[in-house]
Amino acid sequence: MRQSESLSTESLSATSIIQGALQWRAYLELCKPKVVLVMLLTALVGMCLATPGLPSVVVMIAGLLGIGMAAGAAAAVNHVLDRRFDEKMARTRYRPLPKGTLSSAQALTFAAVLGTAGIGLLVVLVNSLTAWLTLASLIGYAVVYTVWLKHATPQNIVIGGVAGAAPPLLGWTAVSGSLDANGLLLMLIIFAWTPPHFWALCLARKEEYCKAGVPMLPVTHGERFTRLQIVLYSLLMVATTALPFLTGMSGLVYLVGIVVLNLRFLYEAARVYRSRDKTIAMQLFRYSITYIMLLFAVLLADHYLLPWQG
Repeated sequence: MRQSESLSTESLSATSIIQGALQWRAYLELCKPKVVLVMLLTALVGMCLATPGLPSVVVMIAGLLGIGMAAGAAAAVNHVLDRRFDEKMARTRYRPLPKGTLSSAQALTFAAVLGTAGIGLLVVLVNSLTAWLTLASLIGYAVVYTVWLKHATPQNIVIGGVAGAAPPLLGWTAVSGSLDANGLLLMLIIFAWTPPHFWALCLARKEEYCKAGVPMLPVTHGERFTRLQIVLYSLLMVATTALPFLTGMSGLVYLVGIVVLNLRFLYEAARVYRSRDKTIAMQLFRYSITYIMLLFAVLLADHYLLPWQG
């Protein structure tokens, strides 16, 4: 009898541990960690470019934590507001809310705690400008984009891209404490990159967006028009990424790196324009993620190699 009770207790304990682990992973998934990591890379580069030397370790760690926590909170709110659409799409139907791993109340409570802690960290250990800009970015993505823009216009990703483009500017202001042209230029690069990046995914997942009733560009204007827009916005992005060199913000290391990256991006965009194959659109989408990470890595390398560039 005691042995049976012992086995039962051990079984309940193991079940509790497994359920706890699953919930922990579900909360992490709410934050969209892969997206947040890319955002934090751009924020880190913004911090480093804002000063000739190395940023303060305290400001850097607190800034990245605060920005990351706020971004995770915005993503969690996005999960809640989009849960009915996520249920209809193969790409998102296994997220924590559609699966029932977490409830909307749990997700919103988590977002409130995480967001408040992140903004508070920025106020106390970084500066109020960065805290206010981060809060504006959180509201812009979680509310303005998700609630209104995403379902109101096929230009949702263009207009709403302002919120998603903020991290490098937030990194800049965390160190400098002020807004200036170079910080805004870093934000502009992300802003110009976002449409071809996201529309490539929309092309590949057009049927899912159509089923969910989300008016993404391929759904409202067709695939041919979307492919043309990808090429045009890619050209705009190329022009934008030339500005750090043209303004003297970056040097030859950046110029060489961005030329190589842009040639590959334009090649992939041209392939999408010429083909109806959805796998080619996904290849552009995946490369665009690598592209933006490498672009900011090259910016960082150029910044610290600048004294040796003559």
